[in-house]
Amino acid sequence: MQCGTVVARRRLWGTLSLALALASGGMLWHIQARGGEPASEVEKARGLSRAFRAAAKKVIPTVVKVKTVTKARAVQELKGRAPADNPFRGTPFEDFFDDGNMPGFHFNGRIPQRQGLGSGVIIDAAGVILTNNHVVEGADEVLVELSDGRQFKASDIKTDEQSDLAVLRIKAAEPLPAAALGDSDTMEIGDWVLAVGNPFELELTVSAGIISSKGRTLAAGKRANFLQTDAAINPGNSGGPLVNLDGEVIGINTAIATNSGSYQGVGFAIPINLAKWVTQQLIKTGSVQRAYLGVGIGEINSTLAQKLGVEPHKGVLVSEVFPNSPAAAAGLREGDIIRTFAGQAVSTARGLQEVVERAPLGSKQQMAIIRDGKPTTLDVVVKALPGDFGVAGKSPKSGKPAGDPGAFEAEDLGLNVSELTDNLAQRLGFKGFSGVLISGVTPNGIAAEAGLREGMLILRVGKKPVASVAEFKAAIKGESLKEGVMLLVRTQEGNRFVVLQQS
Repeated sequence: MQCGTVVARRRLWGTLSLALALASGGMLWHIQARGGEPASEVEKARGLSRAFRAAAKKVIPTVVKVKTVTKARAVQELKGRAPADNPFRGTPFEDFFDDGNMPGFHFNGRIPQRQGLGSGVIIDAAGVILTNNHVVEGADEVLVELSDGRQFKASDIKTDEQSDLAVLRIKAAEPLPAAALGDSDTMEIGDWVLAVGNPFELELTVSAGIISSKGRTLAAGKRANFLQTDAAINPGNSGGPLVNLDGEVIGINTAIATNSGSYQGVGFAIPINLAKWVTQQLIKTGSVQRAYLGVGIGEINSTLAQKLGVEPHKGVLVSEVFPNSPAAAAGLREGDIIRTFAGQAVSTARGLQEVVERAPLGSKQQMAIIRDGKPTTLDVVVKALPGDFGVAGKSPKSGKPAGDPGAFEAEDLGLNVSELTDNLAQRLGFKGFSGVLISGVTPNGIAAEAGLREGMLILRVGKKPVASVAEFKAAIKGESLKEGVMLLVRTQEGNRFVVLQQS
């Protein structure tokens, strides 16, 4: 009996233990569901929140408000001013202004006073501030307001239109808080960032997002590869810092892509590594000296890569070598592929431009190139970029060629060509060039699909220069549309390579 009682008791205890275990298991599950695992996720979120808080706390004292005043002027005073001096820049009236002439908007012969607002960041405790060129451009007076409310009149304003950056100074009685500058090259797509500035006059606003993309090109910055971010950037943010989670400035907020004029999820910042280089020169000499090669270049897409027998997006294709340039002196040729410059690999036109322009003036640099399928190297001595380079005499004028002398129809290619007469060369801006004019393009044909248009000039077929219709006809006989026919054409933007291929 005792044994049976013990067994019974043990069974009862086992049953109770199982029940308690199930009950406690259910309780544990209940606790985890309400405060276990989610508590862990919440803590991770709190950790990110603390990182945001620390980064914002570090950079906010260094962010300033930049207020500009453009004084009222008589319309006559504005005659001959550059479009960049538009007193209505950034307002709905901007498009009505053209060299001081505004049909229906003369305001009794005077342009009224205009005020602007942007942001900036202190980069030196002595009072050096970095902002955008378009924030201060054309202003008669620039005022800087610190995060503590103190105001100063800016002086010694230096600007660089090419990068859309500007440096200005203020004189304070004591050292100012200066931002830590990071390394924009280390930023990757997906990294968290904060944008700080004064959007819509809302002082010291912080928005969060990620790096959405890198290497973007915009008309706003002619010589910059922008960081793209989805951190909210709005009017008034321009010139303010984009910072990483360490509170280091990795970009200068500059532009947005928008249909409404306000934030729509796509903003752009100038990488701080470019800003450092530009700023150093502005502070030291008041201007930016850039080195140049003197070439027209294009990226190697898959179609061109297949025709050239190289890997796509590995190097840039030289479409034009300008006379009396460093590239011409080095022996670079049209059709060469530049793989590296000064030991740095290049894959885009803007990427090559950036590495070239920062090379010391007068220095000898080595380029690794591919010529006719074979690797080789060239040494080039870089020089300062001329102020008028690419401005005049480089692009043909728009318009269709008149007449049709010696016309030939390349039916398979979907285009007609004709001789380039002296008169047509003068009228279309092709003086000094040899080639055949595209006098007609078949709608929906191969040439049209490749972007060829009437008035363009074909300089080469494959590797053969063509200076006449007869040479063009002979050159295309040895080409196959199935394998692709590569043309070097001159357009309004300069030279470029095009491959015509049957799909």
